[in-house]
This record gives sequence, structure tokens and C-alpha cells, in this order.
Amino acid sequence: MANESKTELITIEHFRQFKDQIVFEWKSSDNPTINKLLKNASKKWSWKWFPDFMISLNANSDLLIVIECKADIRKHESENKDKYADYAVDWVLLYSDSLSKEFDILSIAISWDNERNLRVSHFLQLKNEKKVTQVFWDKLLSIDDYLNWYLKSPEKFRQDYNKLQQFTKLLNDTLHSYKVLESQRSLLISCILIALEYRPFREWYKHYDNSRDLANYLVDTVVNSLKTANIQWDKLENLWIQFSFIRTDTSLSTKQNILKNLIKDIDENINQFIKTHEYFDVLWQLYVEFLRYANSDKWLWIVLTPPHITELFSELAQVNKNSIVYDNCTWTWWFLISAMKKMIEDAKWEDEIIKNIKSKQLIWVEYQSHIFALAVSNMYIHQDWKTNIINWSCFDKEIIERVKLLKPTAWFLNPPYKADKKNDIEEFEFILNNLECLTDWWISISIIPMSCALATKWKMYELKKKLLEKHTLEAVLSMPDDLFIDSDVWTVTCVMVFKAHKPHPKNKKTFFGYFKNDWYEKRRKWRIDMEWKWPLIKETWINAFINRDNVDNLSINIEVSAIKEWCPEAYLKTDFSQIQNNNFIGNLKEYCIYLFNNWLSKEISINSINNENINLNNKKCDYFEVKKFFDIYSWWDKPKPDDAKHWWWELINSVENQTTNNWIKEKIEFSEQDKIFENFISVVSIWEWWKAFFQPERSACFTRVKGLVPKSEYFENYNKYIFLYFCTLLDLERYRYGYWRVLSKDRLWETILYIPIDDNWEPDWNFMENYIKSLPYSSSL
Repeated sequence: MANESKTELITIEHFRQFKDQIVFEWKSSDNPTINKLLKNASKKWSWKWFPDFMISLNANSDLLIVIECKADIRKHESENKDKYADYAVDWVLLYSDSLSKEFDILSIAISWDNERNLRVSHFLQLKNEKKVTQVFWDKLLSIDDYLNWYLKSPEKFRQDYNKLQQFTKLLNDTLHSYKVLESQRSLLISCILIALEYRPFREWYKHYDNSRDLANYLVDTVVNSLKTANIQWDKLENLWIQFSFIRTDTSLSTKQNILKNLIKDIDENINQFIKTHEYFDVLWQLYVEFLRYANSDKWLWIVLTPPHITELFSELAQVNKNSIVYDNCTWTWWFLISAMKKMIEDAKWEDEIIKNIKSKQLIWVEYQSHIFALAVSNMYIHQDWKTNIINWSCFDKEIIERVKLLKPTAWFLNPPYKADKKNDIEEFEFILNNLECLTDWWISISIIPMSCALATKWKMYELKKKLLEKHTLEAVLSMPDDLFIDSDVWTVTCVMVFKAHKPHPKNKKTFFGYFKNDWYEKRRKWRIDMEWKWPLIKETWINAFINRDNVDNLSINIEVSAIKEWCPEAYLKTDFSQIQNNNFIGNLKEYCIYLFNNWLSKEISINSINNENINLNNKKCDYFEVKKFFDIYSWWDKPKPDDAKHWWWELINSVENQTTNNWIKEKIEFSEQDKIFENFISVVSIWEWWKAFFQPERSACFTRVKGLVPKSEYFENYNKYIFLYFCTLLDLERYRYGYWRVLSKDRLWETILYIPIDDNWEPDWNFMENYIKSLPYSSSL
């Protein structure tokens, strides 16, 4: 028997044992969709119609397994995967490319010889996607193993999650058209999801023609189901009250088929997602979508933490099966769902340990009744209804004592962010409250507005002092600027990690992490991990935090006090080793365009002044503060055009907050000579904009623009080449500033630059000048 036939026989024998679960087809198919796809592809590629084997699963019609066999293990896979007729991997991936127009494809390439036995490669390509993911299994698995992996795989989750997002938007629009209130939409969905857990309801709701009867049946089913589950009466009463609107809502209880169709759509699109992807907070996803209307109308200011960040919290706290986790501002319960998932994984799925985790090791407090009802519903959906849940204020003394008795060891918090600056509770007060409940020396983690970390005076300063007097600030982590875009809220945040009941030691170094880039991309009003890079990013962040690593542009350990800013941007070292010629060339080109547009030069040439090849990375450098070389000036008030003019006024450039023409907005007449300079650097930081420009003409800076004027002792060292060198170094500092942390004189004053030095450890002015002269466009300066 030929080796290729032996390979095919091995494949047949393996999958024969699963014949009751699959449809196994050999070099042909009875499926017209498959036939059409392969026939069309064969015309293009001039290859045989069918792979060696195709397997359809009885339990899942979306997945198709495609298998190609080769007799020689040397013909398993080519280097570029483009020799289709000769190699098993190349060929099976070509089939996958065609069949993935209608199916999710699991491709299997198999080769065999007498000496090295069997070689197996697996690949997954999802429907209508070009990306192919290799799965590192080197043997054939059972059909159940393939199906379970496929359903739980990161790629399938991403696909299902994208579909869930699309459905929630459609569902939100539908409920909006039915006039269901934003605050009631998540309650409606949670009520339906609980009812769908009850088998008789799933079978009988379709037979209800009267909408009011169906609405009553829905609510009654939920109440009776929760009674059976031994939900405490106070929780049950709350749910009964919160769900009662369904009985009387005009659209849901009177209009034909509206409620019935909603239940059907939710069962097909949401309930199945929950069954497939355990411990994912679907209600969070729904609530975020429903909040778009609420937050945009400004009547509700709720910021919900994205799931990947709540998972990060559990990793930072190193939650395990013995942890007791507390959240005093629960919202949808997602922090605890993430913690529970990690605790159960650590419990190795042992039933008794899991039962104890759900009944005794999760504690939460929520004041708002409708949010409390939503959280209780979420618990039930995730098969946990016996945990410690409290519907009251976390600041109540009795509640504090009650929580203390439960001895929590980890605490997670996203408190309500202040909308009313005068009357709302400060975010730091929630942190203090929660730390009071924690067991000594255990960890609390909270995500709060960056403005709290930056505060250095008044009430916030006093609260920072109080925190350090009682507890240890272990870490502060900057979060992505657009983290809460899903909630339609633009609040820049940071994560703070405290160790409870241990006063902050005098010489203690706090870990500061610049965790801004999670690789999630904005897609309209959503943030999505398009390239699935988050797991690797999370691992990098966790390792830096656990090991307290100092990494340029990522993390630093430094001593702080209440009077200092608690944010990484204030202390990180910029990674100047990454600076390239192109950083400088871009600035030179931009400056040449400014000169040409303002008739300060006749032409722009790409030529350099000298032809030296100067390697910047081989030059010895050292760190210097900006204040060593520059004085800083800034003025807010620009003179009005109708002010009285005097003979000593002169026409100068007005450098302002605009993004073109060297940030020069216009020419103005100005008389205050002590505010006019030439040959200096202007630095602008407006919202996300940050830029340093060399100003050769007499100019004044207004409206958040800072002027860096050379100190007298260094003035003779400066020329346009030196200024442009410094401009490029300053541009690398843009990550420190934004609308949440404005550029101030003091902050700029203390900025540290990495500057070439001579043998005396002084700035090497000649090197900087010659380096700029060696670059393209320098002849046009």
C-alpha cells in the first residue's frame, strides 16, 4: 500500500470512532454549498476539486473540518506555503481560503513515513476572514475536543463578541423605538435571561398570543425560579419590584408579538453566547450600549469598567481559590465575575471549593436598587445566588462592620465619578472606605479619574495625606485615554493599588506604570482588540508590576508623598535610545516649509550641508533638566485689536494654540518688550497636541504656549541647528501631557532631556550642530 494511502487509512480509522457525531466525506461532498465553493475556486487555480477528507459536525453546522494527507513527511509544509500541489499544509490552506466564505474552517494537514511516524498541523480560519491561526497540536484529537476548543477559542470568542456587539446595538435601537426607558432595558433583558434558564418557559412562551399574559408569565416565572433557588426574601422583593414594569409597559404588555420576538431574539443571540462563553458579563455589554442614550442626555453619569481591565485587576491582585473579594460599588458585578473566574480556575474545578467560593468568598455592596437588581440577576445567570450581597450604602457603619467580619483579602473598585463637583462624594473617600474593611496587609485596587492622582492641594491633598498615613501606595498605573469610550464618557483614568492598614514608609518606592497602550482600536464608539494582542500586552504589564521593573517608557519605581503627583507621566524616563534620524528630518522638513511659506527662504532643497554619516547612537550622552539651559516664559492675555496704540509698538508673530505655520496665528502689534523674544523654542500642548518649534523671528507666546529662551550663560552656544536638535528631543516628551495633564511652567522646567556630551561631561554643542548639518534639508535652513 502506498504511503499516502496509509496516511489516509490512519485518518479514516481515527475518525471512524466518532461516526455518530459527524458526516465524513472522502474526496467528494453531498453539500451543494461546498461543491459550489470548490468548483469556483478550481477554475481559478486549476487544481482538483476536493480535499482528501471533509468532516461536518452534527452538533455545529458552522464548523467544517478539512483534511489533506501526504505520503512523505518532507512534503508536509513549504517555506512560503505556496506550493499547493506538492505540500499538505499549502494545499489544505488553499481549500480553507475558498471554503471560509461560508464556514469556519479547521484545516488539518497530515504526513507520514515509516521512520518518523505521523506529523499533524492544525489551522483555524473563521468565516469571511483572511487571518489563519495555527493551533499547536501535533496529534489528532476527538470530535468533542475539537468542538470544545473551537467554541472556547480566542478567535471564536472574538467573532462571537463582535456579533454580540452588533446585536446589542440593534437591540438598543429596537427598545428605543418601543419607548422602553434606558434604565429599564438591562432589567428587561436580565429578566428574560433568567426565565430562559427555566425549561418549561423556553418551551411554552412561544404559545402565548396575549402579550399581557406573556408579560405576567415572564415575571412570575422569574420570581418562582428565584424562590426555588432560595434567594433571600429581601433580594427577591427587590427583583419583584424592579421587574414589575414589564407587566404594565405599553409596548411589552399590549402590542402583539413584541415581547415574544424579543425573547426569541435574546435566546438566539445572547443566551447561546452565555452558554458558550462562561463568566463573561453579557449584561455589562448590554448595559454599556443602553447607557449611550443615558450618558449623552447627561441625566446619568455611569462609567463601566471594560472586561479586559477587570481581568487585569484579578491578575494584579493575584487572586486565587482562597481569596475573599470585596466590591463596594458593584454596578453589574463584573469585577467579581472576573475574580470568580480566576478563583474557580485555581480551584481546578473542584465542586466543594467552587461552592465555597460562590457562597462565602464574594462580597459586594450596591446602593441603587435597579443596579442591585441587575447584579442579583447577573449572579443567577452565572449560577451564583448565595454570595454576600448587600443593598445599602457602603459608608453605613453597620455595613462596614458586617463586611469586616467576612475578612476580605482583595478589593476592587470603580467608584461613581464626580458629576457634581460640590456635592458628590470624592473618589478617594470610596477608597478609604473600602480599605477600612480590608484585612491587614491585603491589596485594594481601584480605577479613578487621573485628576485625583494629579491633585496637590485642598481637599484632595488632605485625602491623599490621609491615605498615606494609614495605608501603603504600592502602584499607580495610567490607563488608555479612551478606555471608557464604550460608555460614551471621556474620562482619563489611572489604577491605584494600596496595601491596607500599613502606613506608607518614608523611603518606600511606589511602582508607576505607563499602561496606556492596550492595543485596543477604536471602531466608531467601540474599542476592539482587532489583532488579539491584549494577552501579550497584559503579560508584559503584569510581569513589570510583579517584579517592580524599571523599563524606559513603561515603568519606574520612585518615592512619592501626598504633595507630589501620583502619575507615571511625571516620573518616567523617556527612551531616547529609540530616537532615529527620521525624527530629526521630519522637524527639519517642517521648518523648511514654514520658512518657504513665509518668504524667509527662496527654495526647499533635500540636500544636506555636509555629507558626513554621523551615528547618533554611538555618541555618549547624559541627562539634563530643561531648566539648566532655558528660562521659561508664558502669557495668557493677548492684547485686543482696539487697544490704544503707541509709537513704541512693533509688529511681531503671535504664537498660539493652532496646528500650522510654526503655531504662528498672525502678526500683531505689541508693546511689552519684556515679552518679545527671537531665537527661542515655543512648546504647545493643547488636548492631544504637543509640538516644539524653533522661532527665529521676534514673537510672543500666548494661550498655553510656553517659550523656552536660552539662559544667558549658554546663549552664545545656540544657533538654529542647536534649537532644532532640542525641538526633536522635546517632541519625545509629548506622552506626558494632554487635556488631563496640562503643560505647566513647573512641569516643563523639570523635564529631563538626553543630550550628547563631550569628554568633560558638558553638552557637546559642536556634535549637535554637525549632526543636524548632516541631515537632508539642512541646506535649506
